Amino acid sequence: MKLIVGLGNPGIEYQFTPHNMGFLAVDHIANECGVRISNRHCRALTGRGVLAGQEVVLAKPETYMNLSGVSVRELVQEYSVDPAQDLIVIYDELDLPFGFLRIRPRGSAAGHNGMKSILGALASDEFTRVRLGIAPEHKVASGSHYVLAPFKKAQQATVVEVLDKALEAVQVILTEGVGPAMNRFNRRGENGEGEAEAK
Repeated sequence: MKLIVGLGNPGIEYQFTPHNMGFLAVDHIANECGVRISNRHCRALTGRGVLAGQEVVLAKPETYMNLSGVSVRELVQEYSVDPAQDLIVIYDELDLPFGFLRIRPRGSAAGHNGMKSILGALASDEFTRVRLGIAPEHKVASGSHYVLAPFKKAQQATVVEVLDKALEAVQVILTEGVGPAMNRFNRRGENGEGEAEAK
């Protein structure tokens, strides 16, 4: 059993905002699996299905972003998963250019409140994360306002592309492992870390 969690905020007003890229990615994966994410338990909306030949639980915590760890901890316990082997968390990353994707097997929260909550709840950073870049093209006055504002029309095509890329990345993680997925999707950058742009 693999647990795939997308981070975001519940509520129609947040549905199509940068901070909800994790929710959007899990919805996109659910469409691929033919799964409805409609069961309410462990403080999340969940659905079960098969992706890339593996049984998966798809989840969207309903605790709001800052308390994501409460739900993730309950889900990990409910399904008896080993986070280091079986948990994939998908979320937005303000430090990555819009449309870029990076896979990492561990690491800090890097200022992301949802990840801070999960790291604290699990008392470990050993779980796979798929980070979806949302950085604005131009400097904005308020990062918090930007991540909670609806996508602009000009951004929507890139959103679709990166969601397709996230689906593909998760499939490779499930079938080949995190290392091969990083090699395939993390484009080598000048700073030595990888980034893959949705194209």
